[in-house]
Amino acid sequence: MKKTVALMICILFVFLAATPCFATEPPFFDTDSVLAVNTYAEIPVNAKAYVLMDSNTGTLLAAKNEEMQLYPASVTKIMTILLVAEAIQAGKLSFDETLVCSETAASKGGSQIWLEPGEEMSVRDLMKAACVYSANDACTLLGEAVAGSEEAFVQMMNARAVELQMINTHFDNCTGLDDDTTSHLTTAYDVALMSRALIGVDFIRDFTTIWMDTLRGGKTQLVNTNRLIRFYNGITGLKTGTTSKAGCCVSATAQRDGLGLIAVVLGAENSNDRFNGARALLDYGFANYEIFTPVFDPAGVEPVKVNHGAAPEAPVTAELAGDILLSKGSGSGITQQNELLPEIDAPVEKGQKLGTVKFYAGDAEIARYDLVSSVDIPKLTFIKALQRIFKSLNRA
Repeated sequence: MKKTVALMICILFVFLAATPCFATEPPFFDTDSVLAVNTYAEIPVNAKAYVLMDSNTGTLLAAKNEEMQLYPASVTKIMTILLVAEAIQAGKLSFDETLVCSETAASKGGSQIWLEPGEEMSVRDLMKAACVYSANDACTLLGEAVAGSEEAFVQMMNARAVELQMINTHFDNCTGLDDDTTSHLTTAYDVALMSRALIGVDFIRDFTTIWMDTLRGGKTQLVNTNRLIRFYNGITGLKTGTTSKAGCCVSATAQRDGLGLIAVVLGAENSNDRFNGARALLDYGFANYEIFTPVFDPAGVEPVKVNHGAAPEAPVTAELAGDILLSKGSGSGITQQNELLPEIDAPVEKGQKLGTVKFYAGDAEIARYDLVSSVDIPKLTFIKALQRIFKSLNRA
């Protein structure tokens, strides 16, 4: 028995001295999703520029002059509302907080709810005025509450545009008024980017889907400037804009069966053209695309053998993130293919890549994700190995 134990201990030293796990990852592991859409269409829309974007993935589906710099008019307020919404999310403002109107906010022209200097109104009602009625005075007051002044707030707007990679955008104010500027410009693509950020705010649809409401105890009537809110199936927002320089503009968002779309129309000659154009873009998107949300099927996926580990096997799970945009009708025959390492050396960390799972629509690969260890497995220690040996001998 002593000779047997001594022999097993010698073998153990050799065992523990073995070289641990891979130094580099196998080259076939690619975590980037492969989208089925890589071209975009042109739709007849009577406007200077337009964009149709999938809000789930950010994929461009249709476009014309998408990088042409144009005046956005009140579509500017998408960024204004986004920054206010983010301040609310961060706890810097609350819906029930009351703001006092400044001289600057009260002096704004254009669309307004006629705030008086010193008048008090809640952040919630000011958000209604901004989102539903496009009120310049309400937007200015909200911007002042977030940043201290309109000038400081505009700096925040431009900084947030940089963060969103809106590379062809510059804001001079928080309202979109353009009588005194030649540099307050953006593009249809950049508007889609900030629209995507805003529609991702969890509470924003509580405001952007309002058709009619009131302020001041019913004394002030609000009717949404976006008539698609009332007439388009699945509409979720978002913002209109009109000036003589900008023409008629709109960013319209809608969702059906998990597919979210953003239709931006800039520089239409009249209001009918902008709404008809947005409707045509949204109709095209819903008729031609669908969203597939991958779900990992663990059936047939065996644990990976672990060499020299405190546990002999690593259980496998998948890290799936995001949705996949597909051509309409191609999501019904999705198949899954798994590729796993035959074995791996300890130590193994939770989340360490052990393979890949691929999803196919027919013969086309549409996405791939990591297969990973669901647990930590440390390297087998000398003491633990001895315990295993003696446990094995006791069983014998």
